[in-house]
Amino acid sequence: MVTKPAGPGLRERKKDQTRRALRQAAAGLFAERGFMETTVADIAEAANVSERTFFRYFDSKEMLLLPDSIELFAQIEEAFWARPASETPLEAACAALGDAVTYFAASSLTALAHPLGEVREQARAGLSRQVAEFEERLSELVQERLPPDTPDADLRAAVIANCALSAARAVLRTLRNRREAGLHVEPETLLPKAFAILSDIGVGSR
Repeated sequence: MVTKPAGPGLRERKKDQTRRALRQAAAGLFAERGFMETTVADIAEAANVSERTFFRYFDSKEMLLLPDSIELFAQIEEAFWARPASETPLEAACAALGDAVTYFAASSLTALAHPLGEVREQARAGLSRQVAEFEERLSELVQERLPPDTPDADLRAAVIANCALSAARAVLRTLRNRREAGLHVEPETLLPKAFAILSDIGVGSR
């Protein structure tokens, strides 16, 4: 197992508490009043923070329909560091993404299936931002796992991270298309196939 860096400091933990409080308040209000009848002001008041504070954490209330990217990415990072040192960086990245993407798929597909087009589009844009943000972090994690003398380590890490996340995005897109066609497919059946395709084309070797 690769050594994991120190955990978050006090400031980050407080930010995490505020973010969780906003999510919990929103979930309760959405269930009680409905999504459209709940305002950002309502959510902020229920969480005992200002609207300005709300917008430090979320661009809009639509973002609350998506899975908690910070928590999800933290889980992926934890799983990545727990992978055996004998695995290639791509194997470690794919394995770490595996369990998380199943949850991510269920949550994001629910948001993208919202009956209101405006909500769907904001959720779609938010999902794209989430993936882009984590691609940068996953690249950093992969680079830390590479041997110190790896040529073009930053480029190699970026390519490996991009390939792993592209496979995850392909699974989400395939799931959406198949479900729209009336087919029922579980994400866990597609993930291993997507990652096996990457291995077949020789991506992510040491």
